[in-house]
Amino acid sequence: MMDQRWQVHVLSFEGPDAYAHAGGIASRVGGLTGALSDAGCDTHLWFIGDPALPGEERSGGVGLHRWAQWISRYHPGGVYDGEEGKRADYASSLPPYVVERFILPYLTHPEHRVAVLAEEWQTADAVLHLDWLLRRAGVRHRVALLWNANNTFGFDRIDWRRLAAASTLTTVSRYMRQRMWAQGVDAQVIPNGIPAEVFQRPGAPAVRRFRTLTGRRPVLAKVARWDPDKRWLLAVDTVVEMKRHGQRPLLIARGGLEAHGAEVLDRARRGGLRVVQRALAAPGAAGLLDALHEVDDADVLLLTSRLDRDASQLLFAAASAVLANSGHEPFGLVGLEAMAAGGVACVGGTGEDYAVPGWNALVLQSAAPAEFVSAFNRLAAHRVEERALRRNATSTARRYAWPEIVRRVLLPRLAAMVPLPDPAPRTVAPAPERPPVPVSVPLRAPVPAVRVPRVAARTAAAG
Repeated sequence: MMDQRWQVHVLSFEGPDAYAHAGGIASRVGGLTGALSDAGCDTHLWFIGDPALPGEERSGGVGLHRWAQWISRYHPGGVYDGEEGKRADYASSLPPYVVERFILPYLTHPEHRVAVLAEEWQTADAVLHLDWLLRRAGVRHRVALLWNANNTFGFDRIDWRRLAAASTLTTVSRYMRQRMWAQGVDAQVIPNGIPAEVFQRPGAPAVRRFRTLTGRRPVLAKVARWDPDKRWLLAVDTVVEMKRHGQRPLLIARGGLEAHGAEVLDRARRGGLRVVQRALAAPGAAGLLDALHEVDDADVLLLTSRLDRDASQLLFAAASAVLANSGHEPFGLVGLEAMAAGGVACVGGTGEDYAVPGWNALVLQSAAPAEFVSAFNRLAAHRVEERALRRNATSTARRYAWPEIVRRVLLPRLAAMVPLPDPAPRTVAPAPERPPVPVSVPLRAPVPAVRVPRVAARTAAAG
């Protein structure tokens, strides 16, 4: 376990502010920094934060540093509004500040070490700048500098040769590691984690109420961006296929703001599916349950409000299956969160290293609706297997809680990269010498030699 001999800086565009929360990166850095702080590290997060909030503050033991706020004031649309200007400012001005104000003062103590963990392509130039500054200061050997890829976004914007020379490259799954081979680099895998809150299971009364309101129909849940890679069209085709076999499935969907959503809804209507749209009138499980009233004649329930943690946990736990399969999924965070809630996660065969087919999840290898329908029907016909799969899913997810990832994977990796000096050996007084054993008296008398006469010896041999 680490201690205060380590200072850790996490570099990311996204962060905990609503202004900086655009996707999974914000959740990742929030869980990562919280677990590092709980492990005893002096932890700091550098991100493009809300321009109206303090530039620096502490939250839950983590130092929050909102960068480029002067640019963000001109771009109220969120973290990626004005991205190019923010990226240039981040790369040029942040590294000198971090080195001079934090890293160099911290390293004046001979036992202190520093780790810098940078996320996504927007921070690549900042990593190059940091490496140069640390080498110039003569302390590069005492700093573990890592750059992490969560997706393939921006790969064409990276100077891979320079980045690999300046830092240790990491990624979140074996699938992503293989995707990065095409760039001529070999990344180390440090898997994603999930926060401890996702293991707070919804109460049994809420689950029963959910299933009563949905008429105990097969309920499929899907929460993802409106992105073709997320296989929304396959989800719609699956509902059509199940209806063709005489079933009455209900797809509860929550998408994003992307244009692909219109194509998905058009596919549903052309497939003969009735789509009902509902906004959640209240947060949490109560809001989700209220949205389920009078949906008996609906095939697709489209939720137009953001699902908070309590609402998504109830949806994942009570649904018959969670469609978290994608054509390209670097890690599969939604699938793992569904498993943490005790849900039946249906994932694809990409970055979901945690999934064991039929044991803790359903794993699809194709884009054919019949594959899911067959696997789902088999599981529904064997309730004992379904209950075992849900238990195994929760057990697996606990191994991916952020404190476990930090303790088992990240901290040993950092300690191997920048080992702390060995403690001074203890001075041990030499043991007193034993007096020598006297050698003047032999311990055993020697056996005298017996001489046999030659004739007697021949006689004895002849006889």
